[in-house]
Amino acid sequence: MRPITLPSGWKLFSALAALTLLMTVVVLAAHPAGSDGLRSAIRATARSSFALFLLAFLASSLVALLPSPATRRIVRERRYLGLAFAFSHTVHGLLIYRYAQQFPELFWAGRTVTSSLPGSIGYVFLLLLTLTSFKPAMRLLGSRTWKALHSTGMWVLAAVFCLSFYKRIPMAGWYPLAFALMFAAIGLKLTAKLALRQRRNTAALS
Repeated sequence: MRPITLPSGWKLFSALAALTLLMTVVVLAAHPAGSDGLRSAIRATARSSFALFLLAFLASSLVALLPSPATRRIVRERRYLGLAFAFSHTVHGLLIYRYAQQFPELFWAGRTVTSSLPGSIGYVFLLLLTLTSFKPAMRLLGSRTWKALHSTGMWVLAAVFCLSFYKRIPMAGWYPLAFALMFAAIGLKLTAKLALRQRRNTAALS
């Protein structure tokens, strides 16, 4: 019996993008009328985006703290996981735009331009990270600038997710769990950075 070969590279991205679209279509088809379908699809794509973001955000931390074939594979596929996250979150944004167009009175209820600012900043950084995920842009920026941009962008997106989930904790549902996961991911990322720094210091001393 042949071992199952998981997709990688652009095949992995294509598979994740297709799953995102399939999930969105199924959710919308399950709620054919009214605003419920769009709201459900918005929530579903928020969850898929969050899951993909966590994998991309924690890839280097996982391999630093728990080196294994699985974590090394995640690091190798980080670019495509990040692009799949960008795709999922673009679908999420388009669904929000459609919801705002079709149901403006529901969309703007309790919402202000100021409250929408963190999400807008997040999408700006998402666009920058996506556009600079290709080799011509990497060469144009240079290694140091590219790394600084992507590190800053991932931390900004992590902060946006954290703030978004924190504000929705009173709504219960999955938001308390999502906030706890994002908070724990930030802690894990910082722990991995500290561990790598200590290893470098130990290596330098020896």
